Amino acid sequence: MRVRCWEYRQLASIHKVTRPTRLDKARTLGFKQKQGYVIYRCSIRRGGRKRCVHKGAVFGKPVHQGIRKQKKARSHRNVAEERVGRRCTNLRVLNSYWVGQDAAQKFYEVILVDPNHTAIKKDTRINWIVSDKHNRREIRGLTSAGKKYRGLRQKGYRAHNVRPSRRAAWKAHNTQKLRRH
Repeated sequence: MRVRCWEYRQLASIHKVTRPTRLDKARTLGFKQKQGYVIYRCSIRRGGRKRCVHKGAVFGKPVHQGIRKQKKARSHRNVAEERVGRRCTNLRVLNSYWVGQDAAQKFYEVILVDPNHTAIKKDTRINWIVSDKHNRREIRGLTSAGKKYRGLRQKGYRAHNVRPSRRAAWKAHNTQKLRRH
């Protein structure tokens, strides 16, 4: 593990991988060793996020004046998917998984699919991703990591105000609906 992380540190923060490090995990998440599938590895700085305000001045109530110890709403894994998705604009992010970490960084491998490849278009198990509705799906929280931070792993009474999204639930509660007679 330590040697592997050392190797990853010597490479660029986002780089293409010839074969998945964890083949069993990649196959579980939908990877197939055939044309149209690509694996990218991404490194993410570990730790929480500092509030980005000038000289630490938050012009508001004292309860919101924290600068340190801020936690990002999205996971490191989701951030890795987004960074790879921004690099590879012609590919679609399918899923991702953890491959290692050291004191400063976490490393993730992201599975991408080429929606313009004939092998992908003809495969009925994966050609759903060819549709335009799945364009930039990692940015919109439609991957597995994205659905997790949106709270969509829960069902029933535990998932109040999260479906179809928190914003849509808020809008439904805060919009007055008047019926015409």
